[in-house]
Amino acid sequence: MKNLLIGLLVFVSIHAMGQNDRYDILKDKKTGATVIKGECTFDDLLRQPSLGWLTRGANNYKPDTAKLSYLKRHIKDYEIVVFMGTWCDDTYNILPKLYKILLLTNYPMSEYTMYGVDRTKATKYIEHKLYKIENVPTIILSRQHTEIGRITESLKKTVESDIAGLIDADITKQEMQQQQMQNK
Repeated sequence: MKNLLIGLLVFVSIHAMGQNDRYDILKDKKTGATVIKGECTFDDLLRQPSLGWLTRGANNYKPDTAKLSYLKRHIKDYEIVVFMGTWCDDTYNILPKLYKILLLTNYPMSEYTMYGVDRTKATKYIEHKLYKIENVPTIILSRQHTEIGRITESLKKTVESDIAGLIDADITKQEMQQQQMQNK
């Protein structure tokens, strides 16, 4: 009995140390698909064999080179927060394209944060409430911790074009504010 108790304690201790405080891995009740719930990285997703759609989608995507050139000059000035569902068709479409664009523009991943949500659009903690997430994927661009815009669930054109549009609008706004300050 004593050996059984010691063995059980060792097993529980080892299992507890292996848990992840950032995210949980669950199974979708509707489809059985892998659900990542909480803060995660692209590396976390790439380690999940059942999420091969990320690599396939990124490899197959051919982004607009002119928009990429624009983003290479400007995207590093922005923080990006993404909410996605590993069970969601829109995420399967958009997230691999975003991943490829971030790689091709040498985006500083220290400025990138991603959260997985379940079908109720909830994260592991309360981030979904703080960012008022209703649909996924949601890509939020911020400059100096102030949101400048978001792409939610679908694209107007392409990922790179939509992100470039948000950045361009922000740059135009900054320039107008600078002109107003100079005119005073």
